[in-house]
Amino acid sequence: MTLSEAMTARHAVREYEEKELEENAAEELEKCIRECNEESGLHIQLIRNEPKAFSGGKASYGKFSGVTNYLAMVGKKGMDEEIGYYGEKIVLLAQQMGLNTCWVALTFSKIREAYQVDAGEKLYIVVALGYGRTQGVPHKVKSASEVSSYEGEAPEWFENGVKAALLAPTAMNQQKFRLAGNGNEVKASAGLGFYTKIDLGIVKYHFKIGAGKDNFSFN
Repeated sequence: MTLSEAMTARHAVREYEEKELEENAAEELEKCIRECNEESGLHIQLIRNEPKAFSGGKASYGKFSGVTNYLAMVGKKGMDEEIGYYGEKIVLLAQQMGLNTCWVALTFSKIREAYQVDAGEKLYIVVALGYGRTQGVPHKVKSASEVSSYEGEAPEWFENGVKAALLAPTAMNQQKFRLAGNGNEVKASAGLGFYTKIDLGIVKYHFKIGAGKDNFSFN
């Protein structure tokens, strides 16, 4: 499965089989996490066989079940965009390996002994991860014109990037982002609202895959 195929196949999944991650999948995820942390300065951690975070009332409200594995998205303050960008890189790798995921902002319990948060860091969000009971369903998307603009006639790479960005998961599926192209430069901006800066990081990772990293640069 290519990254483009993974973007299309990935949907939010809230119900999981109660089974441990296969060791080869866990090793691949850990390798990707190490690389992301080294590159970004984040402190992302893979939490395995930990059912408490998704066993309380919050999880029931979010309609989660069977979640025992998740990503703890930890980083220094002010790294919202990096959390989204590198988190989605791990999410799409998981999809390529036959796993399912769901970004989770509020409907989980913080189990502080399960992960490490160093001085100056915080837990931004978590990503439920495992073998889904279903593959989820596509989310509704806005039109390209609602989230993007281009100075002049838009090249194919820009249009492909926007299509990929519209597949990105965003908080409450609000898609509060804007992509503006001019020449080979693209300005990506976040709208107002909770978690929109994390969303922007996710969107930028999707756009890069769709557009091709050699065709443009973010300004």
